[in-house]
Amino acid sequence: MDLGIRGKKAIVCASSRGLGRGCATALAEAGCDLVVNGRDAAILAKTAEEFRSRFGVTVTEVVGDVSTPDIQEALLKACPAPDILVNNNGGPPLRDFRELTRDNMLEGVTQNMITPIELIKAVIDTMAEKEFGRIVNITSLSVYQPIPGLDLSSGARAGLTAFLAGVARTVAAKNVTINNILPGKFDTDRIRTTIRFSAEKSGESEEAAAHKAAQVIPAKRLGSAEEFGKACAFLCSSHAGYITGQNLVLDGGLYTSAF
Repeated sequence: MDLGIRGKKAIVCASSRGLGRGCATALAEAGCDLVVNGRDAAILAKTAEEFRSRFGVTVTEVVGDVSTPDIQEALLKACPAPDILVNNNGGPPLRDFRELTRDNMLEGVTQNMITPIELIKAVIDTMAEKEFGRIVNITSLSVYQPIPGLDLSSGARAGLTAFLAGVARTVAAKNVTINNILPGKFDTDRIRTTIRFSAEKSGESEEAAAHKAAQVIPAKRLGSAEEFGKACAFLCSSHAGYITGQNLVLDGGLYTSAF
């Protein structure tokens, strides 16, 4: 399917690896010019060069933490009027809530709630003026299904979801959409670290721990960054203008709910 976004300009945050990279890959394949971002300059440069050579699109790299004002400024300088914004960022580490300090909590809320809101504020009016805009926020299944130890991440992302639910309705008539994708267990560096930790703790092999993790998922496998990116690209497409303020759960059926 032609997504109808060839030549559109997209900012994809935290896109040098993992789910962010999956989204950037799918958008590049659809013909979008990209601004990509990551903290590791070497990995980001390799990712950007791959997109250029594979898809023939323009790719600009912005190295650094998207939660910092100077990096946000650099992203917007590289692309002052994006057609597409994909918000993504790392979350707070697994930690019992009793161990959280005030600084920990403020940092977590900044990463997973304030940062995407700041970027949306910076681009939404220009999108409305052009009468085309697609904003996708990568949140987490933990917004619906709490995960002990990730309470701060869950709370900040749930706050973002509630905050934007009303905002999304204010720009829908201008063909600007805001949606969230809630990933379950995907085969990324982050979950591999968790699986490795679990394997070391239980004394089993990493392969066995990964198999065990997949067995609780009805699909019996971890998701791939590629399929995640394809779903994101569709929400960014010209065909998705009637989808807004929604939470798309991508989890292989892990979250049990009829509605």
